[in-house]
Amino acid sequence: MSWVAAVARLRARREAGVLVTVAAVRGHAPRRAGAKLVVGRTGTWGSIGGGNIEAVAIDRARELTGAADPEPELMEFALNDKVTSRHGVQCCGGAVTVLLEPLPVVQAVAVFGVGHVGLELARILARQDLDLHLVDSRPDMLTDERLGVLGDAVAQVHVHHTPLLPETVLGELPPGTHVLIMTHDHAEDAALCDAALRTPGLGSIGLIGSSAKWARFRQRLATEGGHDAGTIDRITTPIGLTEITGKEPATIAVSVAADLLRAFERDRHWAVPVPAPVPVPVPDPVPVPDTIAEVAYPTAAGGA
Repeated sequence: MSWVAAVARLRARREAGVLVTVAAVRGHAPRRAGAKLVVGRTGTWGSIGGGNIEAVAIDRARELTGAADPEPELMEFALNDKVTSRHGVQCCGGAVTVLLEPLPVVQAVAVFGVGHVGLELARILARQDLDLHLVDSRPDMLTDERLGVLGDAVAQVHVHHTPLLPETVLGELPPGTHVLIMTHDHAEDAALCDAALRTPGLGSIGLIGSSAKWARFRQRLATEGGHDAGTIDRITTPIGLTEITGKEPATIAVSVAADLLRAFERDRHWAVPVPAPVPVPVPDPVPVPDTIAEVAYPTAAGGA
């Protein structure tokens, strides 16, 4: 397996790893500059020459995968019989510099509702190194032509068209996914809120909407959904930075993205990577009718 495929496999597994590269060689060494090794929690792919160099690099890589905020680093190896380590001696006669680049588990975000605000938000988030899931029950929102603006995305974009029950996607999302609910239909929003609270392993849950909308949702989540107050409080509404009050879709999207990126920074500095739990299927949601019309575009502090 190539190192590129190995890195892709780690990302798909949502497993932290380290890319180890022979950065420089002086004199005789087992591998030339550019040789690569990918180190996961339990497996490795490729080689930087075996022996002491590789064993020490793997040990250090595994230490980095357990760190909260690892940084790239260089390791120097002198290959002579006067240098020993816990893995023995390599006496090729040269010297090797190895670069270790951490491959953290990237953040995952799911945007339910790719309307005016949702598409603007997707355009911003697509410029970040994350897994971006776009979910909509309307096929015309997810056409190749409409999503063409994401063609140069840095993020890995996953498109989910769910004409009947978009909440079923929740059970398919990677553990820790941050969920943003902003569909065109308040009944759909309500079903997603209920299902999200029943889905273990999700990250934050955000709902776009006004205070009147949230008051109705909160009451129904308690009375019809059977959720206690502490569980309902997992939902954040309004979403975004309250200091930004513009109503334009792009302005709302900037506000929501900035608040989300700020949360990522907090996670990066405080969270230590742990093995991801296995997602479980989402149960059938409690249907919540919604008949009250509200404004089309919310402010970052309020909403539709």
